[in-house]
Amino acid sequence: MENLKKIKVAIVHDFLVQRGGAERVLESISEMFPDAPIYTLLYDKEKMRGMLEERDIRPSYLQKLPKFLRKRYQWLLPFLVVIPETLDLRDFDLIISSSGAWSKGIVTKLDTVHVAYIHSPMRFVWDYNERYLKEKKVRNSMLKRLMFSYLRIWDRLAAERPDFLIANSKFTQSQIAKYYRRESAVIYPPVEISASASKKSSEKIKDYFLVVSRLSGYKKTDVIVEAFNKLGLPLVVIGEGEQEKHLRNIAGENVKILSWKADEELAEYYRGARAFVFASQEDFGMAPVEAMCFGVPVVAYRSGGALETVVEGVSGEFFDAQTPEVLADGVRRFLEKENSHDRDEIKRSAEKFSKERFKEEFGTYIGRILN
Repeated sequence: MENLKKIKVAIVHDFLVQRGGAERVLESISEMFPDAPIYTLLYDKEKMRGMLEERDIRPSYLQKLPKFLRKRYQWLLPFLVVIPETLDLRDFDLIISSSGAWSKGIVTKLDTVHVAYIHSPMRFVWDYNERYLKEKKVRNSMLKRLMFSYLRIWDRLAAERPDFLIANSKFTQSQIAKYYRRESAVIYPPVEISASASKKSSEKIKDYFLVVSRLSGYKKTDVIVEAFNKLGLPLVVIGEGEQEKHLRNIAGENVKILSWKADEELAEYYRGARAFVFASQEDFGMAPVEAMCFGVPVVAYRSGGALETVVEGVSGEFFDAQTPEVLADGVRRFLEKENSHDRDEIKRSAEKFSKERFKEEFGTYIGRILN
């Protein structure tokens, strides 16, 4: 990393309007390049709750829009494709974009090196588009289909702009190859193993199962709640999002829907959990790995990044369909094998996803391509 001190670096991230897995990756990259400004399409300091607040954050001109429109930036979907191109990045030698959709579309000088860390191809316009329309209760029409076609074309062309692509998992790497026709390296995201995780978790295990998630439709938290309504087992759901009210309405007496929790309090919920339940198809999925850091076994949908992080029979169990009935069967199978899961072994299996490992691999990769 010594040779990187002589070059000017900038970081670009889609939106800073919530705390999630992508923002944790951004935080680690920012720690590696503390002098690098962070460019973003939109910044909501209140929603970030102190995360990255010491950094030099430079939002696009979307920040000048009225507050009610900034809160509903999805309304601007057809116009977002031009926003990354308005960022002035002429002064930098190396640009690292952290992209789930937009930031890989920046325009750079000919001699600037652009490395894009891809959290996912633009999910809602590729393999998830029909479900996205259904979950958002958007009425289907020819106009909507034309817009999605337009966004797919833009996304494909924007993926040609970075000089190098890094995928956050082998699953994402396969998506990049399919949709973008490009090669990519794989560097798994960083999961910070807190001091709380090193305590003996067996001392405080309770009866509840745990979900930590953004409460959006594609996360399938409603499927988990419905399954536990049938099972009658205690479930704690921690998160915030547009489905929060709906989840509270459908939750049985055995289900607690909690809002956002600070890391210290969240650690206590992890430590006490009987198992972590994960029902979405994620490109990586950081929350299950965070649970594993505390020795908590995972009951996961058999798809996506979970296949790279959860080892069946060792760190958790899988179920094969995103329905309450199949998920409930998966929980029952876990209960039959619960005593066979070694929590210390689960912790060890999570160590290969540590923040230290990420920084070492990412720094080595950047150094190699610059040399």
